[in-house]
Amino acid sequence: MSRPRMSFVAIKTTDQQAGQMLMTMRERLVGYRTQLINTIRGHAAEFGLTAAKGPAHVEPLLLRVAEDGKVPELAKELFAMLGQESSRLKIELREIEAKLKAWHRQNEMSRRLAEVDAIGPIGACLLAIKAPDPQAFRCGRDFAAWMGLTPKDHSTAGKVRLGVISRAGDEALRRTLVVGATSVIKQVNKGKGSPSPWLRNLAARKPPKLAAAALANKVARIAWKLMVSGDRYDAARAGIVSSTARVAPCSRRQSG
Repeated sequence: MSRPRMSFVAIKTTDQQAGQMLMTMRERLVGYRTQLINTIRGHAAEFGLTAAKGPAHVEPLLLRVAEDGKVPELAKELFAMLGQESSRLKIELREIEAKLKAWHRQNEMSRRLAEVDAIGPIGACLLAIKAPDPQAFRCGRDFAAWMGLTPKDHSTAGKVRLGVISRAGDEALRRTLVVGATSVIKQVNKGKGSPSPWLRNLAARKPPKLAAAALANKVARIAWKLMVSGDRYDAARAGIVSSTARVAPCSRRQSG
């Protein structure tokens, strides 16, 4: 009664709680895989064997270590143990991602959100799990501010001064949207795809990171509108992808 404007967090359903546990386990496995890959690359570099970053380069590196005559047998045995651990982790991660895809397919809201450019299945699952009550927000701007995608306000003496994004709210959800927006901005800078005039001008005027944050803010507001209204994603109204880019795919879908 003393705080009538206080907002309350909606209680998640058991299905949403299980989905959040699934996302947490995937994030933990991905982080551990990165740590294990860096360990293998670091130890191999001490023996003069280097490899590029990424999971795809781990197995070729381990084969080179096993065939190198300058590497001691003890080190080869330890590298083999690390390789077995990497293979086991790959299987576990594949099983977790299969369960995540199944959860995404059976969730209607997650399927609708995945249609939005720069979101994808992972971002759609996170939005469906971590924002169970979109009605708690008055507008899309409040939803974006809840995720920390709005700039800090340092205005004073009538001068408007906006800083970096506040980074408040859930880090995993904000990071996923920013990563998806970064991928879209990279495609625009390479001249690929059919971006809208707004997105093309944004990528041309602003640095890539700043443009990605602005696009992530726009995507968050679009996602809130879809969750509240229950509508499907309309690329022509969203202003991310040019409306002419969706004409051909739609016609093929209708003819099929």
